[in-house]
Amino acid sequence: MRLLRTQGRASKQTATLLAQLENRSGASLDSVLPTVRNILAKVRKEGDNALLTYAKKFDRLAPNTPILISEEETKTAWQQLDPTLQQALETAAKNIRNFAQRQLPKSWQSTSAGLTTGQQVRAIESVGCYVPGGRHPLPSTMLMTVIPAQVAGVQRIAVTTPNPAPETLATAHLLGIREFYRIGGAHAIAALAYGTESIPKAAKIVGPGNLYVTAAKREIAFDCAIDMLAGPTEIVVTSDQGNAAGIASDLVAQAEHDPEALAIFITTSEPLASAVLKEATQRAKQNPVAKQALKNNGYIFLASTKEEAQQITNRLAPEHLTIDSESDLKWVKNAGSIFIGQHSPQPMGDYISGPNHTLPTGGMAKVRGGLSVNDFIKLITIQHYTPAALAHLGPKAICLAEAEGLTAHAEAIRTRILKQ
Repeated sequence: MRLLRTQGRASKQTATLLAQLENRSGASLDSVLPTVRNILAKVRKEGDNALLTYAKKFDRLAPNTPILISEEETKTAWQQLDPTLQQALETAAKNIRNFAQRQLPKSWQSTSAGLTTGQQVRAIESVGCYVPGGRHPLPSTMLMTVIPAQVAGVQRIAVTTPNPAPETLATAHLLGIREFYRIGGAHAIAALAYGTESIPKAAKIVGPGNLYVTAAKREIAFDCAIDMLAGPTEIVVTSDQGNAAGIASDLVAQAEHDPEALAIFITTSEPLASAVLKEATQRAKQNPVAKQALKNNGYIFLASTKEEAQQITNRLAPEHLTIDSESDLKWVKNAGSIFIGQHSPQPMGDYISGPNHTLPTGGMAKVRGGLSVNDFIKLITIQHYTPAALAHLGPKAICLAEAEGLTAHAEAIRTRILKQ
C-alpha cells in the first residue's frame, strides 16, 4: 500500500491519482472483447454444439457429462455437507430472504376526483443467475442472486456456474433450484442471452463474474437485460478513530478476492494511517492475492480535514464503505453498501447480514445500489378515468398536445369527451 497526502508537495500527484480512481471504468474489458465476441457469435449461431465445445475447453466438462445438473446430485451434496455449514447456509438464506421481502414494493391504487392511478408489481418471467466458480467456490453468490428472484416471484430461475463445488451444489438443493447448469464464462452468458437447444433464453442475466463474463454481459446488454457490470472488488474505509487491526483486516479480506481489487483507507489521523499501513502489510504477507492487490491498488489517503476525507469518499463511490458511526451516514452520498463501526466487519455483508453482496463497482454507486428484489420486478402503472375526470382534465391535455403539434393526440382525447 502507498500512503499519500492531500496537502504539500505530493498533493498534485495525489489529485491526479484521485481523478483516475474516480473515473475508473471497464476499459480493461476491451482487451478480451475479440475473444468474447467470437464466443458469443458462435454460441448464438451454433447453439449446443459451440456451447459444449467451450464447456469442455474452459469448464473442464468431462465427456458425456450432462450440463444440466440433476436434483439428485444437488440433494446428495446437501446430505453430505457438514451440518455446521448447513446451518450457516440456512441462517444466511433466512436473513437474505427477510431483507428482500422488506424491500419488495407494493401494488397500490389511489383515486382523486374520478381519476384512479396506481402501480402493479409484476415479476420478470425468467432470469439467469451467474455464480462464479473459478478462484473460490461462491455459494454465497447463489444465495444473493437466487433468493431475491424467488421473493420477487420469478417463475423460471436458471443458474450457471463452472465446475460447481459441493458447497454450491448443496446450496442449489437448499434453494430448490431445478435448472442448474455446470457451465461458466462468456459461453454461459451467450446461452442465457440467446438460448440453445438445451438452455432456453432468459429475460435478464444477473450476477458477477470474471473479465470475460463481464465483457460478455456488456456485449449482450441490448439483446438481454443485465443487472450491472461488476468489476473487481472495492473497499474504502473512512475513519479517524477506528482500530488499526480491524481496518487492516477488512482491507486484506476484500483484497483477497482479486489481485486487481481496490483497497483504500481515508483518514485525517497520521498515527492511525501509519498503524493501518503497517498492519495491512503484515497481514497480507500470508495471502498472495491480497498482497498483489494491495501492491497494485492499495492506497492510504491522509486528508487535511474531515470534510476533505468525506469529499474523497463520495468521489470514489465505493462498492463497500466503512464509517465510524451512524452520525456519519448524513454525509455519505455514494456507496454500494455501508458498514458502521468497529464491530461491523465487511465480510459479514458478504455472507450473512441480509443486504445483497452483488454491488456496484467502478463508480456506479453514484447512480445505483446493489442487486435487490427490485432488479427482478416490473412496476406497471395504471390509470382509469371516469367521464367527469376526463371532462375536467381532458381540455388541459388537449392544450398540451396541441402545443407539441400532435393533433391526433388531441383529437383522441376530444373524441372521448364529445361522446359523453
